[in-house]
Formats: sequence, structure tokens, C-alpha cells
Amino acid sequence: MKNICFILISLCISLSSFAQTDAQHLKFKGVPIDGTLAAYVSKMKAAGFSDLGIKDGTAVLQGDFAGFKGCIIGVSTLKTTNVVNTIGVIFPECDNWSKLENNYQTLKEMLIQKYGEPADCVEKFQSYSQPNDDGLRLTFLQMDKCTYYTTFETPNGDIQLSLEHQDRRCFAKLQYWDKINTNKVKTQAMDDL
Repeated sequence: MKNICFILISLCISLSSFAQTDAQHLKFKGVPIDGTLAAYVSKMKAAGFSDLGIKDGTAVLQGDFAGFKGCIIGVSTLKTTNVVNTIGVIFPECDNWSKLENNYQTLKEMLIQKYGEPADCVEKFQSYSQPNDDGLRLTFLQMDKCTYYTTFETPNGDIQLSLEHQDRRCFAKLQYWDKINTNKVKTQAMDDL
């Protein structure tokens, strides 16, 4: 009987340690989204990005990503701990809808090849009829009357591609949320309740 208990306990310990090692962080450019902000920025610099400094607690870098030159990368940490959990990529701005939508569709196809079918996809204009020219489509985006995003859920975190604007500048944006580190904040918040 003691041997059976010992075997069961050993099996449970082995399975729990396997489950812990099986959990992995979401990766960006092959680097797990984890660690301190300084350590992560150092890894991104080693991957070829230029460090542009820190703005509002987010490290800002610049470099080439997914075949696009001059992308801006934002690396954010959890506010309660200095642990990286979110990466954002702003692709070069476009001054016409055709180029902007082409960038979005190209990235979407690559993400589908890598991560499979999206969990959610919304690509629509908030109007009675579809805008019929590129200038109007771009204006709708700038006026927040256009919703374009595709979300992918992976075991290690979520990824969302969207079309965004800041003032008159329009661009594709890609965000990565690491599941392990994002759940740490949720757990801490639950402890507060």
C-alpha cells in the first residue's frame, strides 16, 4: 500500500512539474515575452532594433519587422511588476487606403499561415452603404467610423492585427499579449477582492 501511495505521489509531482514546464510565453521575433523591461530591450537591440528610449513607461524601438521597414515597436510591462507582457508594432503609415488595406491583408495572411484561423475578425464601415472610394474609406478610418481587426488566440497568448489612426496618420498595428504574464496581474487583482 505504501508503494502505491509513493508511486501516485511521485506521478502527481512529475505531472505537475511537466505541466509547469509545458507553459510557455508567447514569442516576438523568437524571444519569449517575459523578463524586465531593460532585459527585453537588450534582447530586441541584439535582434537588430534601435532603442528610441522610454515614453510613458513603454520602451520604444524601431526596426524592420515581417518584411516592413521602419516599424515602431512598443514594449510594455505590467504596472505592478517590471515584467514585460505586451508588445505592439506600428507599421509604416499609409496615405491611401489601397496600400493600407494591402498591408493589413498581407499581415493577416501571414498570421493565418502561422497561427491558423482567427478567433475573431471584423472588417466593416459604420455607414448605410460601403464607401465607394479610397479617400472616403481613409476618412472613415480617421473619423472612427471604420472597424478593422483580426484576433488570434494561441495557448501562449493573444495577437491582434488592426487598422488604426493617430490624428490624420493611418497605419496597421499588431499587438501581442503574453498569457502567463497577463494572468499574473489578474491573479493579483483577484487576491485584492
